[in-house]
Amino acid sequence: MKNYPIPDNPQEIVAMRQKPVNEELIATAIAGVVQVARSKGQSLEDLTAEVLADDRLLDWEARRWLSDIVTQAWKTLP
Repeated sequence: MKNYPIPDNPQEIVAMRQKPVNEELIATAIAGVVQVARSKGQSLEDLTAEVLADDRLLDWEARRWLSDIVTQAWKTLP
């Protein structure tokens, strides 16, 4: 199991595309999204609204599930 550093900016999140996808990478990416949103002064409500917005990649149920995961990460991360 690798330990990925939590991304500090959007460029680091995009750079994660070069890594093989696994559960740890996904968790790290979610933590990075939360961290970047906080650093930009976004609220949890702002971030979940972005996740829930129609993006043509995920259906409504998948976006809702991801929104719940992002909410849990927001509440758990320092």
